[in-house]
Amino acid sequence: MYHQTERSLDLQKRVSDFMDAHVFPNEQRYEEEIRANEKAGNAYTTVKLMEELKAKARAEGLWNLFLPEAEHGPGLSNMEYAPLAELMGRVPGMWASEVFNCGAPDTGNMEVLARYGTKEQQERWLTPLLNGEIRSAFAMTEPLVASSDATNVETRIERDGDEYVINGRKWYISGAANERCEIMVVMGKSDPENPNRHQQQSMILVPMNTPGVTVVRDMGCYGYMDPPYGHPEIVFENVRVPASNMLLGEGRGFEIAQGRLGPGRIHHCMRVIGQAERALALMCERLSKRVAFGKPLSEQGVWRERIAESRIMIDQARFLVMNAAHLMDTVGNKVAAKQIAMIKVAAPNMACQVIDWAIQAHGAGGFSSDFPLAQLYVYARHLRTADGPDEVHRNAIAKAELKRYQ
Repeated sequence: MYHQTERSLDLQKRVSDFMDAHVFPNEQRYEEEIRANEKAGNAYTTVKLMEELKAKARAEGLWNLFLPEAEHGPGLSNMEYAPLAELMGRVPGMWASEVFNCGAPDTGNMEVLARYGTKEQQERWLTPLLNGEIRSAFAMTEPLVASSDATNVETRIERDGDEYVINGRKWYISGAANERCEIMVVMGKSDPENPNRHQQQSMILVPMNTPGVTVVRDMGCYGYMDPPYGHPEIVFENVRVPASNMLLGEGRGFEIAQGRLGPGRIHHCMRVIGQAERALALMCERLSKRVAFGKPLSEQGVWRERIAESRIMIDQARFLVMNAAHLMDTVGNKVAAKQIAMIKVAAPNMACQVIDWAIQAHGAGGFSSDFPLAQLYVYARHLRTADGPDEVHRNAIAKAELKRYQ
């Protein structure tokens, strides 16, 4: 059994109480405000409810909980934060995480700025992000190459005097359509001829309002457009930013990416476990209320088997994630690389199955917007490619295993 600190248990109680009091009762209002903004032609305007809830969460000290650096956050370990991420993840669309200023991709970008940013970069971008005043995006995925191999990225970052010039095309840049998204962390090639393929890439800060940055279109995900955040396609055409916007130094992009993605995968996996818990609860409620062939569905063998399997799978995934979090805290991300890859495969696949069963239990209702299940499934299914597809992680796991015998 993994050990939970008193601090984490206290925060779990406080976050859970906040979710019960302020988030779950407002799920319908949140969706209604989004629809109203869409109707008014402002689909990517920040929802008023969000600002109200953020103020409440901050006033209660439930703010920036994800940051392990005590200078900028409460200094929670990965083990301490993981259960909190699960609680926040029980709302479709992941919007509850933003309430606590713990929403992706801001979390990863804040971690990058906190660990690798200069004092100037931190003052300009990290401070307003920590305050929840602006939002950010992480621009890596490209339409013309298999971006699961980061060395394939074709966007160019070229030095020109005191500036860098950026040219390329990115897509599915989560959050970049929102009106409050002001800064992107962009990954591109600054030294394509470097014989070390992992030193060809750099990461650089690009403000959204820089000339040459064009949002081409928002991208749907299984038919969901995900306002007010969006996942747009963006073109960079002769975009010029100061040389001081480079993060850590030329050729350090892959290094930064590995540091960024480890904690982010813990967060994603715990959020999707939260979604699976929500789906299981909805499934049990539905099965207890519906009668078919003369008895409640909950008394029929096939559904009892699925309920049992769901509980087993959820708990297995949670223990796997907590083990990875423990290793990250005690021996570091590099040593825990195999375990991080394992959870990235296990958790989304588990959630896809549990949510699928919940949809089946709801019959036609499972496909509708009357229940959150379709939206939960979209997130779980997309996570099997986000932050690296299953195939890449399985390959890494196999290599780690085989290494013991070579």
